[in-house]
Amino acid sequence: MYMKVLCFGSLNIDYVYTVDHMVRQGETLLSSSVTMNCGGKGLNQSVALARAGVSVWHAGMVGQDGKPLIDKCISNGINADYIGMTQGRSGHTIIQVDKNGDNSIVLFGGANRSITDEFIDEVLSRFDKDDIIILQNEINLLDAIIEKAWKKGMTIILNPSPYDDALDSCDLSKVSVFILNEIEGEQMTGSADPGEIVSRIHQKYPSSKIVLTLGEAGSLYLDGDSILRQSSYKVRAVDTTAAGDTFTGYFVSSLINGEAPSACLDKASAAAAITVTRPGALDSIPVMNEVMEFQR
Repeated sequence: MYMKVLCFGSLNIDYVYTVDHMVRQGETLLSSSVTMNCGGKGLNQSVALARAGVSVWHAGMVGQDGKPLIDKCISNGINADYIGMTQGRSGHTIIQVDKNGDNSIVLFGGANRSITDEFIDEVLSRFDKDDIIILQNEINLLDAIIEKAWKKGMTIILNPSPYDDALDSCDLSKVSVFILNEIEGEQMTGSADPGEIVSRIHQKYPSSKIVLTLGEAGSLYLDGDSILRQSSYKVRAVDTTAAGDTFTGYFVSSLINGEAPSACLDKASAAAAITVTRPGALDSIPVMNEVMEFQR
């Protein structure tokens, strides 16, 4: 039977402000521009998967202002049948992007925090053993989703971002693949050393594969006793907002296609490199042809 891919995650409306530097305590700062975009780690990763050629279903909740988020899914070829609508506002973010392309983000959960057990059961009833579920930490009841997906025999891929106390209630031993950055790695392990981060996660979850992204320093991949190092592509960064989500989508797409881990890392790194050269989040994610051309 055909393996299905479900991204169960957030859908946000992003308000992006271009600033000289990140606003400091007590400071009033003039923004040179503001844009409103569709985003959220869940939606970004679904778009990255779709643009990498994967047939992906998205599950999540939007508020009464959420039609543009559903439309964005459909226009990118994402199945939106499992996106529910609730009272109130959709999740949204306030994103500062400075002159170096770095960002800081304030997140309001909104409808993303209105997931129910009944909704989870309804969504997962459409999926089977060995289907893939991709998760982040911008929605509520993540612990229940992991538990229910694991009982169905689904392959669980987790990007534990943003890292917070909600993850403490999750049984992370049920995760097949962790994809995280060095900040989340330090929060998870207490170490800032990349080698130590993957080692400590491996000691705690020995059956899980670990992908650690390191920005300009590339990425690390650990599976059992095997560790791979991937260098990054050198580009001039304009906006790093969706780089991690792009990396996740392209890495998973390569994994689904049966590519070797080194090829998965290389393609994901190339896709993320293209993303940071463009302003915005979701709209900066490249399609597969662009990535393959960039690699050549």
